[in-house]
Amino acid sequence: MVVELKVRTSRRIEARDVTDEVRRAVGGKEGRAVHLFCLHTTCGLTINENADPAVMTDLIDALAGLAPVDYPYRHAEGNSDAHIKTCLVGSSLTVPLSAGALVLGTWQGIYLMEFDGPRERRIVLTTIE
Repeated sequence: MVVELKVRTSRRIEARDVTDEVRRAVGGKEGRAVHLFCLHTTCGLTINENADPAVMTDLIDALAGLAPVDYPYRHAEGNSDAHIKTCLVGSSLTVPLSAGALVLGTWQGIYLMEFDGPRERRIVLTTIE
């Protein structure tokens, strides 16, 4: 199975919880795992805590410290910080499936990490047999 999810972001930088969208897309599908791949160079994917929103705020703040917007980058588009943050976060994930359901820990959620929005983003989901 290959499915494409479209995700609309609303801010330049945000952590968008996409766990429910991914659950719906893979619900009941056969396979041992699902691979998620983000088709962009200025946003990424991560799994992290979805119980306390302060965790994602802290992550965004820490990434801003590692790749600040106002650094004198050479890339002319003005979004070099977004490219660097995406490299740090990564563009893909693999999540186990059991009986057609995602296998995630109690506090885990899947996040699209937007670093150059707002935009419509695309994630390709592929089940692995």
